[in-house]
Formats: sequence, C-alpha cells, structure tokens
Amino acid sequence: MLVREWLADDVDVEVNRYGNSDEALLAGSSRSTAIHRRRETERRIRANDAEFNSQFSYANNYISTTKYNVFTFLPKNLFEQFQRVANAYFLVLLILQVIPQISSLTPVTTVIPLVVVLTLTAIKDAIDDYLRYKSDKTVNNRLSVVLRNGEMVQDRWCNVVVGDVIKLNNDDFVAADLLLLSSSEPHSLCYIETADLDGETNLKVRQALPDTAAHGDDIARLGQFNGLITCEPPNNKLNKYDGRMEWRSKTYSLDNDKILLRGCRLRNTRWCFGLVIFAGKDTKLMQNSGRAKLKRTHIDRLMNTLIIGIFFFLLAMCLFCTIGSGIWESMIGYNFQTYLPWEQFIGPRDQAPGATAIASLVFFSYIIVLNTVVPISLYVSVEAIRLVQSRWIHWDHAMYHERTDTPAKARTTKLNEELGQIQYIFSDKTGTLTQNIMTFDKCTINGKIYGILYDSQGNEREVTDSTPRVDLSANPYYEKKFDWHDRTLLDAIERGDEDAHLFFELLCICHTVMPEERDGELIYQAQSPDEGALVSAARNFGFVFKSRTPNTITSVIQGREVEYELLNILDFNNVRKRMSVIVRRDGQIRLYCKGADSVIEQRLHEDSRALMQKTTEHLNKFASEGLRTLCGAVKDITNDEYERWQRSYQEASISLDDRDAKLEAVYEDIERNMLLCGATAIEDMLQDGVPETIEKLARADIKIWVLTGDKTETAINIGYSCRLLTDEMTDVFNIDEDTLAGVEQQLLKARASMQSEAADKHSVAFRGNQEQIQAGEDMAGFALVINGHSLSFALEPKLEMLFLEVGCLCRAVICCRVTPLQKALVVELVKKHKKAVTLASDYAFAQFMFLQRLLLVHGRWSYFRICKFLRYFFYKNFAFTLGHFWFAFFCGFSAQTLYDQYFISFYNLFYTSLPVLAMGVFDQDVSDKHSLRYPRLYVPGHTDSFFNKKIFAISLLKGIIHSLALFFIPYGAYYHSSNHNGQDIASVHVFGFTVATCLIVVVTLQCGLDTAYWTGVNHFVIWGSLVFFFALHFLIYANFFHYYEYVGTDRIAMGSAVYWFTVLLTSVVLLLPVAAYRFYKMDVNPTLTDIVRMKQRLIHSQSKSSDFTSRVRSSMGRSRASLRSGYAFSHQEGFGRLIKSGAMMRSKEPTAKEKKTPAPAKENRANSSEVAENDSNDVKLVKFVTKT
Repeated sequence: MLVREWLADDVDVEVNRYGNSDEALLAGSSRSTAIHRRRETERRIRANDAEFNSQFSYANNYISTTKYNVFTFLPKNLFEQFQRVANAYFLVLLILQVIPQISSLTPVTTVIPLVVVLTLTAIKDAIDDYLRYKSDKTVNNRLSVVLRNGEMVQDRWCNVVVGDVIKLNNDDFVAADLLLLSSSEPHSLCYIETADLDGETNLKVRQALPDTAAHGDDIARLGQFNGLITCEPPNNKLNKYDGRMEWRSKTYSLDNDKILLRGCRLRNTRWCFGLVIFAGKDTKLMQNSGRAKLKRTHIDRLMNTLIIGIFFFLLAMCLFCTIGSGIWESMIGYNFQTYLPWEQFIGPRDQAPGATAIASLVFFSYIIVLNTVVPISLYVSVEAIRLVQSRWIHWDHAMYHERTDTPAKARTTKLNEELGQIQYIFSDKTGTLTQNIMTFDKCTINGKIYGILYDSQGNEREVTDSTPRVDLSANPYYEKKFDWHDRTLLDAIERGDEDAHLFFELLCICHTVMPEERDGELIYQAQSPDEGALVSAARNFGFVFKSRTPNTITSVIQGREVEYELLNILDFNNVRKRMSVIVRRDGQIRLYCKGADSVIEQRLHEDSRALMQKTTEHLNKFASEGLRTLCGAVKDITNDEYERWQRSYQEASISLDDRDAKLEAVYEDIERNMLLCGATAIEDMLQDGVPETIEKLARADIKIWVLTGDKTETAINIGYSCRLLTDEMTDVFNIDEDTLAGVEQQLLKARASMQSEAADKHSVAFRGNQEQIQAGEDMAGFALVINGHSLSFALEPKLEMLFLEVGCLCRAVICCRVTPLQKALVVELVKKHKKAVTLASDYAFAQFMFLQRLLLVHGRWSYFRICKFLRYFFYKNFAFTLGHFWFAFFCGFSAQTLYDQYFISFYNLFYTSLPVLAMGVFDQDVSDKHSLRYPRLYVPGHTDSFFNKKIFAISLLKGIIHSLALFFIPYGAYYHSSNHNGQDIASVHVFGFTVATCLIVVVTLQCGLDTAYWTGVNHFVIWGSLVFFFALHFLIYANFFHYYEYVGTDRIAMGSAVYWFTVLLTSVVLLLPVAAYRFYKMDVNPTLTDIVRMKQRLIHSQSKSSDFTSRVRSSMGRSRASLRSGYAFSHQEGFGRLIKSGAMMRSKEPTAKEKKTPAPAKENRANSSEVAENDSNDVKLVKFVTKT
C-alpha cells in the first residue's frame, strides 16, 4: 500500500528498490535539506540515530483525537451544524425574515430557537471534545523509560520518536509499535495482552531475534545497537508485518511475531526492550481508529422521510395561500387601495400583474409564518431523550455483575430504541451462552468408558456434591480443584494399562500449552480453555507436562521424568480441525494427533474401525449430556519414512507459492493410517439464566441464530439444554447434504412443510377473516440446523435467498462447524436483506442473562417512549402552526400572524418542551417486572406498531382537527362578545392570546393524558409549564414594555368571563372525546398492554408492600437427550510454529511475582382470552388469538 513517499530537493537519492525512481528515499544521515512529505512506500529506521531518522519527518508519538481547538471550535462547529438539513433550512428562513418586503415576523422568532438549538448542540460537542482532549492528554503524558545518550531516562509518551529504544516493565502499556529486542524471559520471550486491540484476553507470545536478545538489559550494548530497519509503510493490518533488519553485515527477516503493538499490555514478563518502528498516528492502533460508520435506527430513517413529507405539506399550504392571496388581491384588495394601499415596491399597478406580484411575495411570507410545522427542536429533543436512556442502562443495578464489577454500558446514545425492535440475535456458543470454563468430565479409552458411576444393580448413579472424590494426593502435582469420582480409571493407570498410559501420554504431549512456575507451583498458560483442561487432566492422573524448549518436551510420567525430542508440530486451523506433534523417544518416532471425531475417523487404519464404532457410541452418550468431545490417535513412524516426509515438509515450508496448500498436502501425507486411542468429554457449563433468557426472547418472537464451530450434535444438545430447541417444536430441520442440489432439496422441503403448517394454523385461527398473516410470523414451532459444509452451498448466490427465507421462518437457527468467515457472511446476509443494524459493539454487559432485561425492559421502554414522544410532538406542532393557516382566510391571505411573535418563539422552546421531554424520559406503560413476565409485550416493536406512517397520519389529522377547534371555538365565542360594560373586547390581539391560551392548556393536558407513568418530575413540568406560560405573559405584556403592541392584552382578555369560558369549553370539547375513546377501547377491545396494566394496578392495590417476584411457569422447560456425538476444539493457528522457533519458552524458576491478570404486525389485540391460574404465584396467564 502506498501511504506516503518522500522527496528531497538538491540532495543525492537512491532508488527505492520496491518502487520507481520518482519514489525515492533520502540516503545518508548528514543531509539537512528540507524534505517534502508525500507518500511513503517503505520505511527506513536506524536504531539510536536521531539525526538519520529526523530527516524523514516521521510522526512523533503525540496523538490527538479531538476535532477542535480554541480558535477553530466556533467556525468549524457551526459549519458542521449547518450541514444538517434542518439547521440549514432555518438559516434560510432567518435570511428571508430580514427582508422586510416578505416577512411579517421579526427575525427574533427564528433567531431565538435557532440560537438555542445551535448553542445546546455546540455545548454537547464541546463537552465531548473536551473529554477526548483529557483522554489524549492522559495518554500523551504517560511516562516511558527511554534510552537517551547511553542512559535510561523517563520521558512522556508524546516525546518518544521513531528509532528510540524504550524499556517496558510488567503490566506496562506499550507506548508505540515496537520491534522486540530483548526480554527478561528465556529465549527472549514476552507475553502481551491484546484485549484493547482485538478483544481477546488470551495472552499472545512474542520473541526477539537471538542476536538482539543477547543484549539482555545491558544498557551499554543496547545503546550501541545501530541496526537499519527497512519495513512496510504505516498500515492498519494488525496481524501482518513485513520487514528486514541489516546489522553487522547480516540481514534478518522481521515478521509480526517480533512486534509489540501500541495498545497491548505486557504480562508475565519482568521487562523487555523494544525499538520504536511506528509512533503516534502511524501506529496500527491509530491507523484503525478511523471515523466510525454512522448507524441510523429505523426511527431515524422514518423521521427523515416524514420531515421531507412535512416540508412538501408546507409547500402545498404556502402555494394554496399564494393562490388565495392572488385571488383576494385581484378581486377585493385592488378596489380597497384607499384603505389598504399596495406597497410602493409593487411595480405594476394594474390589477392582474399587481396581484400576481403580491402573491409571489406572499408565498415566501407564508414559508416564514408556517415554518414551525417543520420542528427545529425535534432532533435536539430526540438526542436528549436518547442520552438519558443510555444512562438508564448504565445505572441499572439489575444489570450489574458484582463478581467482575462490571456494569452494563451503552457505548452509543443513538440506537437505544432499536433495542426495542430486535428481530434477530446472532450468538456464538462458547463464552457467550457458556461460561468458557472447561472441566474434564468423562473419557473413553480403547472402547471402555470412564467417568460414570454405577450402583450395585449396574445402573448409572448420579454424581452429587456428596459423592466422594477420588484421592489423587499421591501425585505431588495434583490440583486440589480437580474433581474426579470414578476410581476405575486411576486403577487402570496404576496397574500399568498400556491403553490408558498411551491415551494420557497423548494428552500430555499433543498441545501448545506453555508451563511456568509461580511461587513453586506449576502453572499452565493455554491459548484455549479446553486445551488447558486436557493437559490438566493428564497432570492429575500422573502424566505431568513439566517444561518445553523449541526441540524438547519434558514430562513426569508416574513419577519418572521423561524427555521427548520434539521434531514437528502440525498446527491446528479451522480447516484441519486437528493438530499433531511428532516426537522421538528412545529412537522411536511417533505421531500424536487429536481433533474432531469425523476428521480423525477418516484417517484411521483399518484395524481401528471396530474400535471407532464402539467409541462413536460413547461419543453419542457424551453428546446427549451436552459435553464437548474430541478424539485422539497415534502412529508409529519409521526413520526412513520420517526423513522422506521431512524433506517434503521443508520444501513446502519455504515455498513462496501456495505455501499453505502445500503444507496441508504434506500434513495429509503423514496423518494417515493412525490408530485410535480414545476420546475425551469436556463440560462447558451454561451461564446462569441462559435457558430462561432464551425462552423469554423466543416468546417475544425474537429469532435466535447460534453460530458455532462445534459439531452438529454437540450444538443440538446444547440447544436443548438452553431451551433454544424444545420437544414442543413442530419440527427441527437438519440440513446436512454435501452437494448443492441436495442442500437445495432439503431447504425446499423444509419451506414447504412450514408453509403447510402455517396454512393450517391460519385456517383455524382466522377462519372467516380476510386478513393474511406475514410469512414466518406464526412459525415459532420450527428450528433449522445446518452444518458448515452445507452452509457453504446455502450461501452461494443461487441458494442464499432460499436459505434466508427458511431461516427467517424458524424460531431458532443453529449453524454448526462454521468458520469465522461463514459467521460473518451469515450476519451480512441478514443485515443486507432484512435492513438490520448490528449493535454488537454498541452495548456491553457481563452475562448473557442480562440480554433479556436490555431488550425486554430498556429496549422496549426506549422504543415506547420515543414513539410516544414523536406522536405527541408532531401533533402539538400541527395544532399550533395550522392556526395561522385558518387565520389566513380572515386576513386576506396577507401572511399576518395569529399569535404574538414571542409566543411563536417560545412555544417549542419553553411552553411545551419540558412535558414531552419528561414523558420521553420517564414514561413506562408497564413496570420492568411485568415487561419480563410478559415477553409478548415486546412484539409490537417488530412491525413498528407504535409509530409508523399510518400513526403519523393519525397524529397529523388529530393536530388538524384540534387546530380547527382551537381556532373556531374562540372565533365563535368572540364574534359578538363584550365585557360587563358593554364594550367590544374582540380584537386580533385578544383573540390571538385566547387561542394561544387554549392551545397551551389543551396540548399540555393532552400530554398528561398520554403520560402512563407519573413521577414528581412529570407533575412539576406539566403544571409548571402552565404556570410559566401565564407568568411570562404577565411579564411580557406588562406596562413597562410600552413599545410592544400586545401590552395589556392579557388583562383585557382575563378580565372577561368569555376568555375563561372559552378556554374551559375548548379543553372539554377536545380532551373529553379522547379520554372517552380510550376508556371505550380499553373496555371493549383491550390490548395486551392494557390487560397487563390493569393486572399491575390490581396487584398494587391489593398489597403495596408485597414483593411479587415470582415468574410465569413456562411450558417450554423440558429438555431432551439426543443421541449425538460432539466435537469441541478451540484453538488458533500459529502456536506450533512459535514453539518450534523457540518462542513461548519459560524458565523453570519464577522470574518475578507477576500480578494476577486478572407473529403479529400490530400490538396484540385480545380478541378472545382464556385465563388460567398459576399455581405457584397466583399470576393469571392470558392467551390471545392475535391479528396480523
């Protein structure tokens, strides 16, 4: 990749051997000519030579993620804000308002709300940027130990430059991208934690070159080191590094195994030294810190569409008023110029041209007058509500994991309501549904099963806490936490059973675990927990893996130390699904292999076929218990056979073309005709609350897709254990064909079966109805299981839509034996065709069981609140703005305003903002306990039932009707009105103030009617808004504002009974039908929400002090034992190569005291209900026949 290149003027240059002559690099350390930075094709660094490195102007280690500084904040922030369509629109309005010929409003009506919105947004942006600045400052001011002028000195991170040699101590963060030079560990190893880079907590191993490792911590020798590094330019590839080092007339190859990246943390290593290769913004961490992709929720996209529709509605009203103005001016205004003269700037005085000119200007005038139909404060209010919703998630103690001190976190404030519309959950199994803590539970050796206890009659006996453990204390290396209850296995080992010895010898040798001693105790560092569990099991039965070097493995077998010569490690990857080691002992060469049973079975000798059948029966039994299994096999190799194979291996390992394919072919050649030893069964227990969580999510019509690398049978049985699959399901379709046509046939058959079942259910539940159900919404009784080989065909263009359709018809989908790439392809397929947004990186919580609360409580509440907010917001704005439109019929379409200009400015900012914000922040239709007890309450979010175009149209229509009543009821009341002295009190100002009062009272009380959950805040802002309205108008209309035309209007209006009667009559006429309709609907056709709320009130009224924490008993709780075999082998490729290269070696003595690293479319309608009593908690269960 071409990132930057260097160009020097008036200096000698050498041709870049990887580029063209015009992409030259500066050569020589004495050049001082200015260098113009362009693109870099390769990087050259000389250690401890600041003069040489400075000529290239490499980035220093200072980082800045801020967007602004003191001088650029105002112009840059305003520029960004006016890129938003709403802000730009109101800026144009402001410009129009300063033109007196077309504006009937002072600019203040737009200036005030626009300034408030811009100010609030700017304050939020400034706070966010200041927090980024503080974070950058903290990082830049971290101290690092740097080698300067032959001495180790402390300096800030921001002062570190390329070419510096720095020292890291245990638990230090890596300051920049470093080339590892030496470390405190044997073979110059160091261990790093990369959680901040890739999220993995397993330690990674890095190893320095032997020649640089010889420097150790000798400061003098490190200061004299002057190797010349030539490497790739800065890039964002975390797992790749290509370079070379020239030193002492030798050239050394550099790769990623010798690089420490910024963001990593040194672990289990006392100290190490590294040479800075990339610093600051050139580090791979910062190269990956690009601008995040903007995610928009469905509500956001719908809002944008509706705003565009509102704008066209505004244009239509303005066009209508323009036509009306032209007609009025030509027919009436032209003849009354003596009283209403046309403006001087109207050029033509003839009837038609003059009227046309006035009408043209009126169009822009009404754009200004009616602009509030497009709400400027909408987006700011939505962001404020979302911010608080995010804090609710973070502050929820019910989602706090005390053991790990981990609260739930919302890393974004823009996607909360999307949590209330989740339809698909994609989950891995290991570590997500399970605890990722592996324990050795059972095994089968030479056809005999171990780990099962029997009673005196030969029946299996359950293992309980009171079952005595086998005493393993005779083994000095045994672990107290290791549980084993079957004495027969230990007896077999003690009497010298060759099969048992061979089996545990395999477990003891065939792995990539690294041993170390801490405080005299042998500790294993395993890259996967199941590998660690197997080595630990061998250790406890007397086959102790003690130490290793690049060429040897030392074990203690039944008290006797044995050393094996390690010849080769045939590493694991997701394609091979196995790993092997080749060792020599006493002149005998043997291959040990472990992996998936299907992979091992294909490579067994004919002599092991019968044993494999027996072992398969045992594997089925293990899988029925949800255990993770793998098989082990061995093969004796003659010296001649090995020498021949080694030559082939060497040729393949140094090949530059298709190296991986050639190595795979060589591995296949040696891993043949093996003899089966046995199989292991490891238990990975489910996390707490997983079955209950999955059950509730399924009842909420959320489709769960489990994507796992485990074998099909293992995943199926885990599916039954966690209630993802149940015996009540109509059918579980297993897609396992190994051809494209076969997979297609199975998918078609599954679809036909599900559609047939759907038709039967439709005819029963909706007989006589014309409504049609949506495909898949009534398919909760099906599941799909597909293996990785079949999935590769299902993801091909020909079948991907059929696979997606069938998967979406199912309640659960399990994809087994899938590779990481296939997982990504499945997720991308659903995202693409279901218009989904992934939220995996936006929310974090410690346990899977917290997912039910995140979705069913916080997600549902967020969606419910934002939808109610939007419905009310659009309603109140239409009710407010259309008053001007009705007034246009009485003012000759002259763009005269109905309301006071300050009322227009303050309506959305002060008078009606806080009540709707409080409703959007605090409102809840049902409590959190009932949200979890009745997961069906979540279903309306799937089909946008709370807010969609139809509901928006209803809100718009309601606003129009209310605006008509708000205008014409006061109009009729004041038509022939007078005060008690007989004086006429009707005036434009009094009438406008009366309409404004009616409007504020009605929309505020409407907010009260819409509020389902009253808090002290709701009471304060609703009643306080009414008080604030009257108080502010008393102030604005006071006598000391003599210049203001509305002075005294409030006293004139309030002094008349007509005013108060009009306000009361308007409120009753508009709000009484709303309340009556809601009571009628709740009584005659209640929703599930209505019924649950009524139940909630009954419970609350019966006993306010009782704690109803019981849960609804589920009919989905039965699990099933399936006779399947399973495979589990969590591993990563590359560790074998590191071991053979000398990496990952630890000393026998402790080096330091390391710190511990640590189916419905609308809301369900109760057309008919059946109430049953819950025996345990007296909770009524309501069954609903639902409409679509």
